[in-house]
Amino acid sequence: MSEAVRLPPLDFAAWQALDPSSAAAELIARVDALPDSMRRAVLRPLPPRDVLERRFAAADPKAPLRGVPCLLKDVFDLEGESTEAGSTFLSRAQPGRAHPSDGAFCRALRTAGAVPAGKTHLVEFAYGLTGENAHTGDCVHPLFPDRTSGGSSSGSAVAVAAGVVPLATATDTGGSVRLPASFCGLYGFRLSPYQPWINDAVPLAPPCDTAGWFTATATDMHLAMDALLPLAGLPSAPVPKELPQEAAPRRGCYLIMPGLDAEVAKACEAAASQLAPPPRGKLRAALLQSFSEAEGAYAVVTSLAAWDAHRPWFARYRGEYSPATRERLERANQWSTEQIAAARSARDRIMRTWAEYFRDYDYLILPAAPFPALKPEEFSAENRRRILDLTAPASLGGLPVLTLPLPLDGTPDGLTVGLQVVVANAQDPILRSLLRQWEAILGSVRPS
Repeated sequence: MSEAVRLPPLDFAAWQALDPSSAAAELIARVDALPDSMRRAVLRPLPPRDVLERRFAAADPKAPLRGVPCLLKDVFDLEGESTEAGSTFLSRAQPGRAHPSDGAFCRALRTAGAVPAGKTHLVEFAYGLTGENAHTGDCVHPLFPDRTSGGSSSGSAVAVAAGVVPLATATDTGGSVRLPASFCGLYGFRLSPYQPWINDAVPLAPPCDTAGWFTATATDMHLAMDALLPLAGLPSAPVPKELPQEAAPRRGCYLIMPGLDAEVAKACEAAASQLAPPPRGKLRAALLQSFSEAEGAYAVVTSLAAWDAHRPWFARYRGEYSPATRERLERANQWSTEQIAAARSARDRIMRTWAEYFRDYDYLILPAAPFPALKPEEFSAENRRRILDLTAPASLGGLPVLTLPLPLDGTPDGLTVGLQVVVANAQDPILRSLLRQWEAILGSVRPS
């Protein structure tokens, strides 16, 4: 079993203060400080020091993220690195992934001044919520090695939580940013489906796939959003017609969801109530009724989309998938016509619920995880459903989500959960406002 590890943190500003040679040496030293078992499971071997130095030296000195090292989840193409998506065969099934050029997300990171330094591992083809991968090893929680990091963006989350890098990219289909951010005490952000950065990534289920990233601090998340979102090809957030944007009142709610562990429900309500009130009466009932259908609909809709994405090479490479991934893909052939129709109808109802909510409100806060990081043997089908009950509503709505980390009182110091802040538009300035509030709130809810 790996030992617990958290390196002395370096935020964006601290990395930017280093010259290219020092930055390359520091990054290599941080990777080398990881236990061998964790290193293999978290990231690919870094390129040689001279290559890293050239990458740091090439960063635009006037760009906002100049000199900030980042790691890419291995579904995003990085020049000089094959893309395998946690599998053993993708670069054979798609030869262009063997020696790719930079993908859209990597190009944006370079434009913003960040330094893409390498790749992180993940659950095979991003199809799972644990940190497990039968081919590359399992990602464990950096502070609690007997617990999972969450997934599928497990390597990226652990690399940031352990202090290797201050920024790592991720994807989120059903919670693959939100769950590891919650388990590992990180800030996480997911965009929306069919955005340019996810369009050329290795797909899982395109109707719900989104690009995203992790940071360790609210300040760094704010800086990353300011630097990256203008490059994301997103529409501007709408300005209310009746008032100037800066004077417009912003409205949100916190929805108390069922299925949470008692200490999680208490912590989430205490913290979220400082950001928004609960919905009342008919609104609360309507949200809970609609969202109660989300997990079942998500299971059907995403499995069908994942099967479509993998069908071109499934027969040839079936034996090279791990048993768990193979079983999830083949499940798509088990749904009846009636189940498929019901799932699509439920998805449409959930999308209408979101549209109606955002006519009157700017954001909705939900718990991001029903419990803190689990031990691998606790990751049952029932606990997976409990997670998706919380994450699937925003996934089916195709909505951006900011995850805020929340420490748990009454548990070992370092165990965390999180809150989801769901918005209609990733560019909405309410997210920056809530980030500014969150650091002050954390001071009042941290365990003593």
